Amino acid sequence: MPPTPPWQGRIDHEEIGPSQRWHQRVQPWSSERQGGVALIGFAVDEGVRRNAGRPGAAQGPLVARKALANLPILGEPALWDAGDVLCQGQDLEAAQAALAARVAQVLQQGSLPLVLGGGHEVAWGSFQGLAQARPEARRILIINLDAHFDLRAARQGNSGTPFRQIQQWCAAQGRPFDYRALGISRFANTQALFERADSLGVRYWLDEELQTEAGLHAALAALQQDLAGCDLAYLSTDIDVLPGAVAPGVSAPAPLGLPLWCVERITDAVLASGKLALADFAEFNPEFDRDGLTGKVVARLAARIARGHGR
Repeated sequence: MPPTPPWQGRIDHEEIGPSQRWHQRVQPWSSERQGGVALIGFAVDEGVRRNAGRPGAAQGPLVARKALANLPILGEPALWDAGDVLCQGQDLEAAQAALAARVAQVLQQGSLPLVLGGGHEVAWGSFQGLAQARPEARRILIINLDAHFDLRAARQGNSGTPFRQIQQWCAAQGRPFDYRALGISRFANTQALFERADSLGVRYWLDEELQTEAGLHAALAALQQDLAGCDLAYLSTDIDVLPGAVAPGVSAPAPLGLPLWCVERITDAVLASGKLALADFAEFNPEFDRDGLTGKVVARLAARIARGHGR
């Protein structure tokens, strides 16, 4: 397993009462670990390069860990670091297969995989790992918080194709393709992509529909019905779903995006279902961040999932 950066940060020696931070709790993953949450880095942006995006997301896992290191422990379960998956040359497919194997191992040991990308090509590797570890789960609900459908047709897989690849796998396996996308932008997807989503039975909510409490309430009501009917849920959060002012460090910043409070409410609803089996974050690109803001957003959302899983 590739080495990961040391977990280090502030220690409140003079504080009275519980004052642990993530860097004091995270331990290396091993074959003996059980339960809790296991971080897996997907330090890859070959899919972004293939999709003509702005590379740099390969540094996301390192910077996200640094942002997590000083967060306080407030209800998190056991925390493990399962290292980084790297891409040798341009062999994206091998990196995705390696990620799938690591996700499957974490799941088989009873832990929640929390994958830090990396471009959104991470989703194809993440999903493969879930399918390998939980073959009995026929209905996996995929919830993608994203400005983009990522259903592109392309000769090679890339950061814009992962959910199309999952759909094709589901069709080949005779399984339902239960894909829900929240935050889709009418200004970031072609008509062909909207038509493809419709033809595949994708349910989606536009970013402009989710700017108010009423709009979010309607989306959550539908999502909760989907969660009740699925075997497992997979939550994928593309950081470019957030407004560019909140998350500038992405390949494609959003001029509108979903408010952070909205993303957190959706995340909480998935956690509350008790069916979350896998979560990942995609497209965090530290090269374009400002004042470490996007890294702090990723850390906040990752810690929210860990805390919710611990309760």
